[in-house]
Amino acid sequence: MRLNEIKDKAGSRKTRVRIGRGIGSGVGKTGGRGGKGQTARSGVAIGGFEGGQMPLHRRLPKRGFNKWRRKDFNEINVGALQSAIDAERIDAGKPIDVAALVAAGILRRPKDGVRLLGNGEIKAKLSLTVNHATASAKAAVEKAGGSITVIEPKVLEADEIKRQKSAAKKARSA
Repeated sequence: MRLNEIKDKAGSRKTRVRIGRGIGSGVGKTGGRGGKGQTARSGVAIGGFEGGQMPLHRRLPKRGFNKWRRKDFNEINVGALQSAIDAERIDAGKPIDVAALVAAGILRRPKDGVRLLGNGEIKAKLSLTVNHATASAKAAVEKAGGSITVIEPKVLEADEIKRQKSAAKKARSA
């Protein structure tokens, strides 16, 4: 075997189709684009169009709802708080809130507040200020002799009026 005898395997290199090279090539004249109209032109993408058939996105039912102003809370377990106290990242004697947790490096950023969950055990007496706390988390903190202050969410006046009207309507119908 010599260098001038080296070849690719048969069929490994396929020659590209040269379109628009006359009627005899099979892809002449319109060049495989059909005849006339919008899609014969370049730069056309008719999103979701299925040739007049009912498109898939209209055939399928609409489901679910994404809340427009959904709050994104940091979730932390009482066990994680205890391990932070054991590692001396948090001082159990001082009040603990979002700012203290971020400063201690337990949370990365404040987001919309903190939701306290009840996984794990807590032995230290803590004074916590959180946005939400599960029943098991409250029980665990109070059992250890601590206290939880839950920040009440702001209720807009218009929303409160709507709630009152809705409650009154339900009371009349019942």
